[in-house]
Amino acid sequence: MGHQTVNINFRMDAELKSNLEKACQELGLTPTAAFTIFATKVARERRIPFEVAVDPFYSERNMARLRKSIAQMESTGGTIHEVDVSD
Repeated sequence: MGHQTVNINFRMDAELKSNLEKACQELGLTPTAAFTIFATKVARERRIPFEVAVDPFYSERNMARLRKSIAQMESTGGTIHEVDVSD
């Protein structure tokens, strides 16, 4: 008797989906096969099979610093200027 299969639906950014499909195609996989490999490894090993770390850009400390600099800029009427590095 074979295993029963089920559909799993989830949403992702359209550009990410497109890039995922291209990468899978280069690897000779379908996205379904890639996710099945991932799910099998997670289920077997009870862990994410790669490092999952917080991007320091989104740390509370950095976000607070960004909010402060934005508030400072708004209060002084400052604007952001693009710098031409060839100067």
